[in-house]
Amino acid sequence: MAKQEPTCDDILKELHAKHYRPVYYLMGEESYYIDLITDYIAANVLNEMEKEFNLTVVYGADVDVATIINAAKRYPMMSEHQVVIVKEAQAVRGMEELTYYLQKPLASTILVLCHKHGTLDRRKKLAAEIGKVGILFESKKLKESQLPAFISSYLKRKAIDIEPKATAMMAEFVGTDLSRLTGELDKLIITLPKNQTRITPEQVERNIGISKDYNNFELRSAIVEKDVLKANRIIKYFEENPKTNPIQMTLSLLFGFFSNLMLAYYAPEKSEQGVASFLGLKTPWQAREYLSAMRRYNGVKTMQIIGEIRYADARSKGVGNSSLSDGDLLRELVFKILH
Repeated sequence: MAKQEPTCDDILKELHAKHYRPVYYLMGEESYYIDLITDYIAANVLNEMEKEFNLTVVYGADVDVATIINAAKRYPMMSEHQVVIVKEAQAVRGMEELTYYLQKPLASTILVLCHKHGTLDRRKKLAAEIGKVGILFESKKLKESQLPAFISSYLKRKAIDIEPKATAMMAEFVGTDLSRLTGELDKLIITLPKNQTRITPEQVERNIGISKDYNNFELRSAIVEKDVLKANRIIKYFEENPKTNPIQMTLSLLFGFFSNLMLAYYAPEKSEQGVASFLGLKTPWQAREYLSAMRRYNGVKTMQIIGEIRYADARSKGVGNSSLSDGDLLRELVFKILH
């Protein structure tokens, strides 16, 4: 049975319990989790006095593997541990030679290697040696469908609640850049009125610059409900505010929704729980719009809509389109969806 890789929460829980490993190789496309683990180690393993002599931070482009090994082999001064952090580890020359150090690492050293926007070749001996004595962690990008659960979980840890519509607005507006997303969520927490612990769509609108009535979330809702008037009002708003409402973002959201809707027809159980489970949604309430859409759009129409969205996307990039504006393209697409 394959060994299960640790999650970010697993690693942080272990660190909180002061169970330290000789090496942490943190890699992947999502910088947020890499920074979260690295920052925790830098802030919590050593006290302020110990950091002066026992915290070393270097950058991969400035060092070679011999320099890293020499730093790792030093003994701590007036401290139980020393921490060596290598940022941009993907740029280190001759990294494979670290294998020899890892065969007998210094127990008092905590070596943290941050490899962003890529991964270590797991077939090589270095990956195997890291796995034997330390942590090899891949930080993967979240899917858009996972964002609502991430937002709720992040705020829950800070004792803050958020309304579902506000969650959808944040997920749609910010997207899967978790560092930016958490920054915007922290901004919302700071601006909460005294004694208020629930984030509302109105607060998102005031502080993040997203209209609670004119956004992709509301456009999708209007399309699901076949509300022609509301859909056209939103398109007009998008046309007047193109910088905050680019057509590619709208098309991506609609494509994702109708692609999932096509899958939802194959769910064995057509309930909120059944559809949510089949589509891999984190909460049943996320399935409500799919159930509503299934009552208004059959499978054949859904396939036609997916084709129209692809066509509109190509035209928005200049393929076979020389005159229509983004507003006109979106208006034409929504007309085809609703009729």
